[in-house]
Amino acid sequence: MELNELTATQLQKKLEARQISSSDIFSALKEQWNSSEAKVKAYVRLTDFACLEGDGLPIAIKDNICTQGLNTECCSKILEGFQPPYDATVIRKIKEAGLRIQTAKTNMDEFAFGSSTENSYFGPTHNPWDLERVPGGSSGGSAAAVASNEAIWALGSDTGGSIRQPASFCGVVGLKPTYGRVSRYGLIAFASSLDQIGPITKDVTDCAWLLNIIAGYDPQDSTSVDLPVPDYTQALINDVKGIKIGIPQEYFREGMDKEVRSCILEAISQLEKLGAKVQEIHLPHTEYAVPVYYIIATAEASSNLARFDGVQYGLRVKDKKGGEGRDLIEMYEQTRAEGFGPEAKRRIILGTYVLSHGYYEAYYLRASKVRTLIKRDFDAAFKEFDCIITPTSPTPAFRIGEKTQDPLSMYLSDIYTIPANLAGIPAISLPCGFTKAGLPVGLQILGKAFAEEMLFRVAYTYEQNTPWHRQRPKL
Repeated sequence: MELNELTATQLQKKLEARQISSSDIFSALKEQWNSSEAKVKAYVRLTDFACLEGDGLPIAIKDNICTQGLNTECCSKILEGFQPPYDATVIRKIKEAGLRIQTAKTNMDEFAFGSSTENSYFGPTHNPWDLERVPGGSSGGSAAAVASNEAIWALGSDTGGSIRQPASFCGVVGLKPTYGRVSRYGLIAFASSLDQIGPITKDVTDCAWLLNIIAGYDPQDSTSVDLPVPDYTQALINDVKGIKIGIPQEYFREGMDKEVRSCILEAISQLEKLGAKVQEIHLPHTEYAVPVYYIIATAEASSNLARFDGVQYGLRVKDKKGGEGRDLIEMYEQTRAEGFGPEAKRRIILGTYVLSHGYYEAYYLRASKVRTLIKRDFDAAFKEFDCIITPTSPTPAFRIGEKTQDPLSMYLSDIYTIPANLAGIPAISLPCGFTKAGLPVGLQILGKAFAEEMLFRVAYTYEQNTPWHRQRPKL
């Protein structure tokens, strides 16, 4: 087995035993990039394979997480050439832990607007299991890089499923931490009340270790929660005896692929055999999650993206005569018209509409109230159950171009992941099988706020008793 195929934990043991060096790992990664990156296209601005600093394990970073002196463009033309003057808090923590930041950032949907990584200014990423299919989104580049062994592990961001859904499509592990558990300082915002940074890894052990590194209170993030951070690797116990798991009926209705259903039911059965207590539950407001999300998320996106106008940084478009327009408004219009892609424009328009005079109460305020009801559903469930299990996505990875002309169909790809963001609770996706076509299926485990340890315990137990996490695509 090549070094780039090993997990971060396995590599760290070899480094500590001085069996290998960091340069050995990097050489193996470079060889893999040279052979497969042209097919997968997991990275953007891939000009060389050097690392910024540090002697430890290399890690891939999504293009919306600020890295000082290294382009961070959210895969959008409007941020072309932007180099942040500071590191995001998670980047600082990673450097302090001795990890090396790869200079090539991973591809994503523009400003994280999407479920397929087709909305990138740099073009789509391809799923390593089937190059004609999407890797999921918006953290599709990070998930594809890990799945194809072009990265040891990676960071992504999750606003409505953008870590978990690509993890499911690419057959890797992805965690959305509790809102406030990981600092958002330096994450270029999509929807500030929903965004969270999290790990994408080859197995559950690496996921727990990476969360150890990036979690913790940060006074620079007003939404960061000042709570002690446990050692999540201590929760990696191969035992679920007596753990109560809820299965929400609302997640097992029309629209779920038959093979996905089969894999999920088999995973639930496996956990039952291992001693977990499984029972059906109800989360009655689940049906409102998608419309509520696309009101709140677009409203917050409209507000956050107002700062990108060609004045301080990024793109500034000149007119045909080389000028900047008759006035400031015309310069704004020229820059934003050319700088934003179609999906970004769609979400800005939707968000501006629901926040406009006369519509705020009818849409945004009402959606916020229903969001509270969704959170209360989970609060009630977690009084009786230790965790909840659902599919991560209703389907396996779909074909590139299949849903680009049908935004509603694309939005429904996140129907099972969105509720966790609205409720602010943690959720993890891990592989639980494959379709007949050889496409991965993801199992989602949700827990109460700041109960990531329970997620790791259940996920680790399932992983250790099944073979799925050991399978990798052959490009």
